[in-house]
Amino acid sequence: MPDKARLAELNDQIAAIRNNLRELTEQAAARSGAADENLAADRIAEQEAQLASLLKQRDALSKS
Repeated sequence: MPDKARLAELNDQIAAIRNNLRELTEQAAARSGAADENLAADRIAEQEAQLASLLKQRDALSKS
């Protein structure tokens, strides 16, 4: 895939994950209870890990 197309794809994925994180954070704030908080924290951590990976890929692609 050409670099510009891959960069656009990464930017789209990054935007989607940031949106997911925003929604998960709002949902977590609206809920109460340890089980709900643990589930929300796990989902947020997973999304943050994916975001970090995508940002790293984008940075590497931008430098090439």
